[in-house]
Amino acid sequence: MTTLGVAFDPADARCAEVAGEAWSRYRKRGGRRTRLVPDFLVAGHALVRADRFLTRDRGFTRDYFAGLTVLDPSRSPGS
Repeated sequence: MTTLGVAFDPADARCAEVAGEAWSRYRKRGGRRTRLVPDFLVAGHALVRADRFLTRDRGFTRDYFAGLTVLDPSRSPGS
């Protein structure tokens, strides 16, 4: 991972809080439990601790994590 420039960055309380707020909005809007809490935790971590997020699920991420730059690998040049 070091060769790729990837480092471990643990989630903190703020990441969990952002994820929990998004999960709560999701459930209040009628969201079913088909979405997993880890999806929210990963996106919450990206919003708080990273500058972008790589996912194919752009609609969900943009809806619940406004302000997060979302990159979709299926829409990248050359794919």
